[in-house]
Amino acid sequence: MGESVPVSCPTCSRRHTFVVSVYPCACGAPVAPPLARDAPAQPITHRTWTDEWVMVRCAACGRQGHWPQPELGCPCGAVLRIPVRPVNPAGPPREPQESHEPQDTARVRPTLSRRPAAPRPSFHPLTIRTARDVVTAAALYLRWLGFHGIVQAEEQPASGIDLRGPEVVAQVDPTTSPASLRSVETLWLHGLSASAVSVFFSLAGYADDARARADDLGVPLFVMDLTGAPQPVNTPATELVSSGA
Repeated sequence: MGESVPVSCPTCSRRHTFVVSVYPCACGAPVAPPLARDAPAQPITHRTWTDEWVMVRCAACGRQGHWPQPELGCPCGAVLRIPVRPVNPAGPPREPQESHEPQDTARVRPTLSRRPAAPRPSFHPLTIRTARDVVTAAALYLRWLGFHGIVQAEEQPASGIDLRGPEVVAQVDPTTSPASLRSVETLWLHGLSASAVSVFFSLAGYADDARARADDLGVPLFVMDLTGAPQPVNTPATELVSSGA
């Protein structure tokens, strides 16, 4: 687990404890953005590509790379940017696909099974009436695919990971906005850290750059309708349905 800092929301004055996410460097060492404990969190009112990333140096091998800017969602609705201690900058990533993927990705990227799937009964979807139903329907689908030990988060987790199992992590977006590039990349990093397959479910689909990046990283993307039946929308998702877990 990464370091933690107390955070006060400048909008509503609520107090939080923020725990930074830890991701693996290409060398295998755990890396996390170094938090600036004396700097206050700031509400995010406008996003730019440069602001979405921070430069982080691996203490083990000295490699520098861009990693997701730590953020915290407050119950009042504010999204807070958690300050990070700067390192010598090497410039912002020029392209989204060059943002933070560790070198030698083929060695460390979790891969989907390619063995033929065992015969499965038909999937029986759960009709969606609430946001919680979306998560439950996704959990049922992962179990149907063959993943075992699926656990649902009790509340909306700060990590964005709604479902976990020994071999899979999944994010479920029940909002009416297409899932973003950042969400797909952050999910992939969590899967990389856990040596698990990353799977994304969305009610509203995906932004074009998010779909392109998911194809690059091998992240299966599914869209769901109110019947609760996920549909694959990219090649990794189609392969996952075909092969199973």
